Amino acid sequence: MTEHNDEDLVRQCRAGELKSFDLLVERHQRAIFNLALRMVRDSDDAADVSQSVFVKAYENLERFDPQYKFFSWLYRIAVNESLNALGQKKRFEGLDGNDLAVETPDEKDDEAVNEERRIQDGLMMLNVDQRAVIVLKHMQGLSYREIGQILDLPEKTIKSRLFSARQTFKDILKKKGVRRNDRSTAS
Repeated sequence: MTEHNDEDLVRQCRAGELKSFDLLVERHQRAIFNLALRMVRDSDDAADVSQSVFVKAYENLERFDPQYKFFSWLYRIAVNESLNALGQKKRFEGLDGNDLAVETPDEKDDEAVNEERRIQDGLMMLNVDQRAVIVLKHMQGLSYREIGQILDLPEKTIKSRLFSARQTFKDILKKKGVRRNDRSTAS
């Protein structure tokens, strides 16, 4: 079987070949789940978001404009669905919407795990617009142009928002005691 690009698979799916959509899901499900997880921070919620993303993509495949990349369109749906999930969760949670695991006194995490947790906590302290650009740029590795397409914003706005988000994230991480190193997205 030959390797098809996303555009071929979308075209085939629009022509009624449902297996083509299965291939698109297989190709992108991990990235969509990771994006959702970075946005909503709960694996069950991220799984729900991911499922919703692919359902919406399938239902709206005729609206996809092939002049753009399919994954950009899919990521845009994923960001929107993540934001929707966060909004719904906020409405149903109490003031302490923290889903962190409770540590027992005999539980000892190594410093790397603790630092990763502080980074994730810091990420969740960013507003959703800042979190989205940090996640898309530094955790998904997308270009400014791709982020602009996903968020429907000009590249200059993305650069400005990312600059502000980095500064805010850097301050949050500093307060949380995260040491600056080559893994940090706040550099």
